[in-house]
Amino acid sequence: MATLRDIRRRIVAVRNTSQITSAMRMVAAAKLRKAQNAIIAARPYASKVAQILQNLAQAERYSFAHPYFEERADVRSILLIVVASDRGLCGAFNANVLKAAQYYIERKFPEEFPKGRVHIIAVGKRAVQFFQRRKDPVILALPDVFGRLEFSTVLHIAPHVGEGFISGQYDRVFVLYNEFRSILRQEVRRKQILPIVAVGVQHHRDAGDYIYEPSRAAILEALLPQYVNVQLWSALLESHAAEHAARMVAMDNATTNARDLIASLQLEYNKARQASITKEMLEIVGGAEALRASS
Repeated sequence: MATLRDIRRRIVAVRNTSQITSAMRMVAAAKLRKAQNAIIAARPYASKVAQILQNLAQAERYSFAHPYFEERADVRSILLIVVASDRGLCGAFNANVLKAAQYYIERKFPEEFPKGRVHIIAVGKRAVQFFQRRKDPVILALPDVFGRLEFSTVLHIAPHVGEGFISGQYDRVFVLYNEFRSILRQEVRRKQILPIVAVGVQHHRDAGDYIYEPSRAAILEALLPQYVNVQLWSALLESHAAEHAARMVAMDNATTNARDLIASLQLEYNKARQASITKEMLEIVGGAEALRASS
């Protein structure tokens, strides 16, 4: 049975841990608000770029062909951008996205593209470490990017995506990441970056509604790389917010569990102390009875 000193030590240790997890929860909550604001700030630009691109692509679909729209039937090479976190203590956040990556590499992609070989861009220390252990072909490793997430990270990835696709080095480009839905809900999502699939194109819109300078084709040529960058940036922002949400929930659960454990240990301590006092009293009474009997 644990001694009173042992129980006191455990209570102190758990209480200290509870203070740490509570502080981490508050830090994660503050960072989550900042990450959510970044997503909200980026949405209008991303939405407008997508809208303009769709309208331009629809107007030019018979007269302008860009490699970014090229749907290749024979897929021999796939670029998969996997976004995880730099740090742990965020519940199943990393496990979910890395397990999904393993599923796509080993099962889903071989079913969809039997001839396709998968190449990896790993974003986040946990993703880099995961693929190093698996010995997968990682063409670009970007650890330690989420401490201070900047758009320059996208600029490191973009050349591999755009130039690699145009040159035929890759026939499909996907990004795999945790999408932020709510504080309690993050979902792993696979998004196709290239070739661009035009969705929601307004077929009824007349191209004459716009005046283009210098031309529709020139604007589309300049806009397509921006669209790819926006899609990548959006994935990083979503993953960043989802990470902080997962960490906040994990630390909140850890703090609650620590408090429950402290209550349980305190009860155990009180019982042990009561038993100790009872034992001492019995010994005193027994000693007194022995003295009385001997006299």
